[in-house]
Amino acid sequence: MQREEGEVSRPIATFSKNIWIDQFPPTDDLSQVFDSLTKEIDPLKEKVKDMLMASAVDPIEKVKLIDTLLRLGVSYHFENDIENQLANIFNSHQNLFSGDGHDLSSTSIVFRVFRQYGFKMSCDVFNKFTDTDGKFKEALMDDVKGMLNLYEAAFLRIHGENVLEEALAFTTANLKSLAKKSSPNLAKQIENALDQPLNKCPPRLAARTYVSFYEEEESRNETLLKFAKLDFNRVQILHKQELSQMARFWDENKFSSELPYARERYVEGYTWLNSVFFEPCYTKWRVILTKIMVLVSILDDTFDAYGTPEEHQRLIDALKRWEMSALDEVQDYTKVLCKAVLIVYDEIAEEAEKEGRSYGVPYAKDALIRLVTNYQAELQWHHDGCVPTFEEYTSVAMKTSTYDTFITISYIGMGKMAGIEAFEWQRNDPKIMKALNVIGRLMNDIVSHKFEQSREHAPSSVECYMKQHNLSEELTLKEFEKLLEDAWKDVNEECMRPTVVPRDLLLRQLNFARPSYFFYKHGDGYTHPEFVKDEICALFVDPIPI
Repeated sequence: MQREEGEVSRPIATFSKNIWIDQFPPTDDLSQVFDSLTKEIDPLKEKVKDMLMASAVDPIEKVKLIDTLLRLGVSYHFENDIENQLANIFNSHQNLFSGDGHDLSSTSIVFRVFRQYGFKMSCDVFNKFTDTDGKFKEALMDDVKGMLNLYEAAFLRIHGENVLEEALAFTTANLKSLAKKSSPNLAKQIENALDQPLNKCPPRLAARTYVSFYEEEESRNETLLKFAKLDFNRVQILHKQELSQMARFWDENKFSSELPYARERYVEGYTWLNSVFFEPCYTKWRVILTKIMVLVSILDDTFDAYGTPEEHQRLIDALKRWEMSALDEVQDYTKVLCKAVLIVYDEIAEEAEKEGRSYGVPYAKDALIRLVTNYQAELQWHHDGCVPTFEEYTSVAMKTSTYDTFITISYIGMGKMAGIEAFEWQRNDPKIMKALNVIGRLMNDIVSHKFEQSREHAPSSVECYMKQHNLSEELTLKEFEKLLEDAWKDVNEECMRPTVVPRDLLLRQLNFARPSYFFYKHGDGYTHPEFVKDEICALFVDPIPI
């Protein structure tokens, strides 16, 4: 069938509908519930702090208590105290694991906690659990908890740590069969860990999951458990209010009617950004950042699944001007999008000025322009009928993972710790950003490329690598697994002390990578949210039973 003269060819995708319609209505009445829960947890918080600050004969037990606070999702209340205690233990007990008195489970927990807080504990602490050939002793399989904790510790490895490579292979190969011999609670923990390792799990999801496991532990502390449950529900109420704001933002801008080709994913976008900073003190910037994610998602669909090259260029030119008069230059259907972008960036500028951090705004704008420019460059290959080399592809497509745009704005919300030096460092594409872009781009492409190639679409990293190296898809994906593991090691390494920027800023980058694993481990959970519906319900819909 011939296209009529003047008819525009559009590579329209068929995206699934928003599965959260009417799930997050206006919630003004929840503010009182939040305040009431805050009052209820205050005395519990003091009791937990007393536990944390109490002197301990065995420093290892102190680190294990910190691990429990971390895994229950309440460590954010005591970050300075935890940092000081860990620093004191790490610096004062250099031979913490000398001798044979400490089991595999304790060693693994302490190693993981120190590494999670950036203290570079040597992986040599695991050598005593290996034979002369470097293999882990078969007798360790009788210690199921030890095996589980060794597995989790191995995900904090960096380059060249062969004993942790061996640890991951050893535990992965055996945990599934060990689960069948374990208690129901421990079997569930193993199943969860194999599906979603702790170091790759969004913090709130990790906490929600662990509360249910901790509740079944005979050695649980009832005060800790109650504190964790109440605090999770308290913060969940705040998150529900923020999601209500996002639903209103979508409706007020009439995106569904004005831009029907775009994915309505404000809940999934919020879930991603909630991983970056979930704490109550970041509520304002969490909402702003989610608005940007919604708009970037629509921009992505505009470039990817609707617009023409000429329309794209007009949109880019208008955004570069950063003024409302530029709306006269864009297509009618992109006016609403362009206007919303300008309004939200004005909101960013206004809040940054209030907080004395206006210096971050030009970096935020520059990151968005670089993103949409790379969108256009990526699509040019499709219009030229070209499949670039993998290196040519990644030089552009790593930038369209969008992480740079979001992290730059998140820095504005991080307070005085993000000085202008941090923005300069970020813009110069440091090693951790390169690693994050690899994680974001490859994990996305692995699960989405078939859906994308079913319509008119630019080539993905999978097609580029297969063609260049004359490999099957199966072998290409195996190569990608290696690239992804190297990227995670880079992220771990860059988070070790001493760091070039405040470590809390690096944690935002780690927390951007974690939802990549969550959303893409079983399919494209952002585009097809049914993959992650249960987890999102656990995070933002269903409170923990008290």
